[in-house]
Amino acid sequence: MISEKMMDFVKNSSSIRAMFEEGKNMAAKFGAENVYDFSLGNPSVEPPKRVKEAIAEVLEEDSPNLVHGYMLNAGYEDVRAAVAASLNKRFGTGFDESNILMTVGAAGGLNVILKTLLNPGEEVIVFAPFFGEYTNYVKNYDGELVVISPDTSSFQPNLKEFAEKISEKTKAVIVNTPNNPTGVVYSEKTIMALAEIMYKAQDEFGTDIYLISDEPYRELVYDGREVPYLTKYYENTIVGYSYSKSLSLPGERIGYLVIPSEAADAENIKAAASVANRILGFVNAPSLMQRTVAKCLEEKTDVAAYDRNRKLLYENLLKYGYECIRPEGAFYLFVKALEEDDKAFVERAKQFHLLLVPGSTFGCAGYVRLAYCVSQDMIERSLPAFQKLAESYQ
Repeated sequence: MISEKMMDFVKNSSSIRAMFEEGKNMAAKFGAENVYDFSLGNPSVEPPKRVKEAIAEVLEEDSPNLVHGYMLNAGYEDVRAAVAASLNKRFGTGFDESNILMTVGAAGGLNVILKTLLNPGEEVIVFAPFFGEYTNYVKNYDGELVVISPDTSSFQPNLKEFAEKISEKTKAVIVNTPNNPTGVVYSEKTIMALAEIMYKAQDEFGTDIYLISDEPYRELVYDGREVPYLTKYYENTIVGYSYSKSLSLPGERIGYLVIPSEAADAENIKAAASVANRILGFVNAPSLMQRTVAKCLEEKTDVAAYDRNRKLLYENLLKYGYECIRPEGAFYLFVKALEEDDKAFVERAKQFHLLLVPGSTFGCAGYVRLAYCVSQDMIERSLPAFQKLAESYQ
């Protein structure tokens, strides 16, 4: 028999992945062209051409051990130095290779840092709506998740409730901006107010509280929107990054953690994170992809393609009577369901071959998430279905 903890995980397995699987079944039954799957944030945009060239270049390296061999658990030193230099150039930071730990995507990085920081029973605060896997990641290390209820007027963090719930048991706070599922970018004003609350709490409780910034969508922003770099606002910030979205490489599982030297107990955190990388079973991030991304630090995905999808879907849904906050980044729309029960709404949407994810998955009932990182053609074909779905409630 499997462990009791895993029984709980299986019972509450990701509804996003479940919807993705259901989409495959529906496509087999009705034809793929007649199913409109907005469930999974799987980029439809191809990686930049330079990525493929870089892979070929790395594979032509003279010494196989420079490509396929073991390295320090934190990753290749020259790769980490290149990542640090790129961040310093972009954000005016002062990192070096010792501040970078290469990880198996952002998910691997979050598990590494939570294992590094958490003692059983310590609390991790998240702001609804939030990526549902945070719940499992915190449970992995016997932490307690504390959810701050959403401010549905703006989907900026509810700082009043945050100030009330931060406590002597709080070890970390996770933020995700641009946000999955809303596409909202947290403003500089919000970040400064958040940091002020955390500094005040540290002084009051005499503890170190870490801000974990989960940033897989940092490069996917629209209309000239700026995404604040959080280490500049709060010293105890640790950044988790992934190339899954910025270079369209979700299956390659490559990212990094930034652990600034200014963070409390930074040297021990860096050492422990390297060990966590090993004992969690990752050992190190994929060597080929480390070498590849180091050659592609200036490359960008085709954000314009996502922007076209954003405008096409957002403007038409408003026309059909849906309510939705305008996304500023990422590739998601967070749409108010046309009935109180978001799961019932999702079930009705299936009658029109629309696959959506209930907002309750993200701690925000009454809404649904649409991932518009799909082909523009599919969006265009789906519009009559969205219109019919809306009309079915009139």
